[in-house]
Amino acid sequence: MVTTRYAAAADLAEILRIHETAFGEVEGPEIVELVTELLGDKTAMPLLSLVAETGGRVVGHVMFTAAHLQSGPRPVFTQLLAPLAVSRDFQRQGVGSLLVNQGLKELAAAGVELVFVLGHPTYYPKFGFRPAKVLGFEATYPIPPEHEAAWMVHELQSGILGAVRGKIQCASALDQPRFWLE
Repeated sequence: MVTTRYAAAADLAEILRIHETAFGEVEGPEIVELVTELLGDKTAMPLLSLVAETGGRVVGHVMFTAAHLQSGPRPVFTQLLAPLAVSRDFQRQGVGSLLVNQGLKELAAAGVELVFVLGHPTYYPKFGFRPAKVLGFEATYPIPPEHEAAWMVHELQSGILGAVRGKIQCASALDQPRFWLE
């Protein structure tokens, strides 16, 4: 049985290993660096870091970090989902879904209104994510037209979509063009 819980400092080595192996030799080290930087990035706070575990072994990790919507008359409480990784031997078994669903539940309870992700356009819609650009939300860096479907938003508090629009400003550690390619 796989369960989720808040990540602890003692989980860091295992979290980094999961990201490195899940993302492979090219992207893995870059994602490991990103996770490490996000954990110490004050602009990423409040941050939600969850792990999935089974039999005392950490097999997945997801992180949600603070983001700011540069828009209209009132602030909108937003988060950005990045990154998500599952150990190779536990992929396609629902572990990623478990982490994303638990994270969205926690964020909704905390009053987060919108969650953004730059990710696979056939994976994230099952959680309620919708293309963000057509709803009036720009990413931190321009997304090429052929990848616009990968830039998505999920409304956690009803009535937000359609009422606000604007550009997302992410945490400093994510504020690099290389992280905005899909």
